[in-house]
Amino acid sequence: MENIKNLFALKKNGIEKESKSTSSESKEQIRITYFQSGYGASTKASGEPVTFGVGLKNLYNSFEDQCRKQLNEQLRLKQPYKEEQEKCKTELKKRETVIAITEDQLKTISSTIKDRQFEMIDVKQNPERYGIDADKRPKAQFYIGISILLPITIYLFVFYISASYSAFFKNFESDSLTAAIFDSNALGKAISDGWLEAIFVGTIPFVFMGLGYLIHMFQKKKGWKVFMKLAALFILTFLFDVILAYLIEKKIFLFDAIIGQQFTPWNAIQSVNFWGIIFAGFVVYIIWGLVFDFIMKEHENVDKIKAFIRSKKEEIHNLNIHKNDLLSKISIIKQEISSIQGKIAELQAKIDGFIFPVKEYLHYHYQYREGWYQAINAELALPAKEKNELRNKCEEVAKKHLQELNLTEMDFQNLIFT
Repeated sequence: MENIKNLFALKKNGIEKESKSTSSESKEQIRITYFQSGYGASTKASGEPVTFGVGLKNLYNSFEDQCRKQLNEQLRLKQPYKEEQEKCKTELKKRETVIAITEDQLKTISSTIKDRQFEMIDVKQNPERYGIDADKRPKAQFYIGISILLPITIYLFVFYISASYSAFFKNFESDSLTAAIFDSNALGKAISDGWLEAIFVGTIPFVFMGLGYLIHMFQKKKGWKVFMKLAALFILTFLFDVILAYLIEKKIFLFDAIIGQQFTPWNAIQSVNFWGIIFAGFVVYIIWGLVFDFIMKEHENVDKIKAFIRSKKEEIHNLNIHKNDLLSKISIIKQEISSIQGKIAELQAKIDGFIFPVKEYLHYHYQYREGWYQAINAELALPAKEKNELRNKCEEVAKKHLQELNLTEMDFQNLIFT
């Protein structure tokens, strides 16, 4: 075994001179030395299988021991694992940085969600804080206005249906103003007279509602043109009421008139009934328009706050979606970090362990076996049959040796012991 130790000393010196690879001359010398070692041992032991097995074990132990002592060679073999580990550490730092940034984003989003939730509550009490020009408590006024507007609307429907029917279609049977203006069966009579009369009488109140809506919409704008339009609408409404009052007052006058007596505009102006009809319609209509305008403004106040709240709810919804995406991203990255940490630990175990050059050992192992078998063939004076049996036994010992070391059918360069 002295030759084996010498060849390792030679190999060690070669590694110290050339850190990357052994020269071809040194490798050839080592191969010859292994061959000669096997040849000489076989000659001395007469090829005996048991001695052959012991020689293989000594060969392996000596090779492993020398490999462990070759620190520079071990460092060279471990260098790829160190480089891979550094790459993994770099990837780990990247993911840790991403998690830190993502967690900061989550904190910001959570804080923003809380702020938006507070704003949704606070805007009802302090709308001016958020640039909303609205009353703090518009609901009570809004519902009070609705409760006033509804009966006035019903009154106007009844008045204009009855008044328009009386003015255009009704044949008077008395001179009572109440009977002239308020006919409880005006719509039914109009339907009986014909569907055109019914449509005309039934849609006249909607004309006044439409005029009131236009007045409200014009008030939102500014400028002298708007005031001109508003004045024109009021004058138009007033004239329509004057026409209705004039026609009704004319029918009342003619009901009691003497033959040949004529009704003139001056008679209408002097009549209390004429002005009563106008005030029963136009003044109530003005009140209806003012209440309607007030209700619409209050509704706009409520709608402004509701629109603000809706926008904040939408913003919170989008923030929650983004938050869930970030949480999912963090979960995936944490799994990657766990995998990378496991790989780093695995690489560290390899770095801390011992790397055994399998193919290099097998190369020298086969050289030793070849020398052993050559000695059997050349040095032993035995019949051919006995030599074959001896070689077969030695071959079984060699196979068993490799099986015990788990070095059979190896397709990789190095074996790592952690």
